[in-house]
Amino acid sequence: MDLVGLLKSQFLCHLVFCYVFIASGLIINATQLCTLVLWPINKQLFRKINCRLSYCVSSQLVMLLEWWSGTECTIYTDPRAFSKYGTENAIVVLNHKFEIDFLCGWSLAERFGILGNSKVLAKKELSYVPIIGWMWYFTEMIFCTRKWEQDRETVARSLLHLRDYPEKYLFLIHCEGTRFTEKKHQISMQVAQAKGLPSLKHHLLPRTKGFAITVRCLRDVVPAVYDCTLNFRNNENPTLLGVLNGKKYHADCYVRRIPMEDIPEDEDKCSAWLHKLYQEKDAFQEEYYRTGVFPETPRVPPRRPWALLNWLFWASLLLYPFFQFLVSMVSSGSSVTLATFILVFCMASMGVRWMIGVTEIDKGSAYGNIDNKQKQSD
Repeated sequence: MDLVGLLKSQFLCHLVFCYVFIASGLIINATQLCTLVLWPINKQLFRKINCRLSYCVSSQLVMLLEWWSGTECTIYTDPRAFSKYGTENAIVVLNHKFEIDFLCGWSLAERFGILGNSKVLAKKELSYVPIIGWMWYFTEMIFCTRKWEQDRETVARSLLHLRDYPEKYLFLIHCEGTRFTEKKHQISMQVAQAKGLPSLKHHLLPRTKGFAITVRCLRDVVPAVYDCTLNFRNNENPTLLGVLNGKKYHADCYVRRIPMEDIPEDEDKCSAWLHKLYQEKDAFQEEYYRTGVFPETPRVPPRRPWALLNWLFWASLLLYPFFQFLVSMVSSGSSVTLATFILVFCMASMGVRWMIGVTEIDKGSAYGNIDNKQKQSD
């Protein structure tokens, strides 16, 4: 390991990133709370401000991926569609197999200039997670309980609020509902067999109702669906801890732009269309494993400097007083002060581990457990 690689793997570097992220994130959350006074006065101004504040948080994770880790993402797509990316609203359907698939999606959104406006259909528990969950609340993310009887009205109402959103956005849906594991895949294919649906080799059975209602509510304001199939070269299984350690990965993403008018309006026909889409995604994934490439023309959108500049701004603002405080604590010589410092250090270490653990596949959903088999439905 070279000197730079050794430096990137050190916990103190990780602690610096974690401190800047947490401190700046809490400041941004507090600022977002203050912007609530704008909602009844000027809703669109509230939204534009919160898009920029959201960028200040999410771009720090993109900075880790692009500038610290050096991970690259190659897009395979039709050149005629490539020019539209970042200039229109779109629903993004992405496979959900890797711990950092969301981060690769953010990286592409950043390179097309719409990271701060990105939306996602996420489980409600995430809305309670400090910094990112709270940030999502203020940017009008769509949260669901995964109980369709409860979600139908709340999800539809939230989606309708996005119809007059003033910024271009990508709305991400992981239709599989949870990350792919062999255990979940086995259960999912049992459900597919019981429903008379074709088996999938590289995906879980998609949950169609969330997709169908999203298409119905946003049809007139979203001109296309982007079907995205993500994979990593050399059969790598990247993790957030690997990114934090500075490990470089190379992602390949096949993106198809599907005009909204090609998607049926009827819910049952829309569900059948989505199942067919996942059969095609499975075939693309199989072809990638066989040849190492996706169809269409490869493109690497250039990375922009703003994510790095944003992190440097927050680091310069927050690190000096932090290190000044640490020096004063250590130089005081007080056993109570030193014990407090050690306690804070241990808590920070646990905080880093917890934040990484949120993304780990085996700590994701309970989908596939025996107790949840009966809950598996569209």
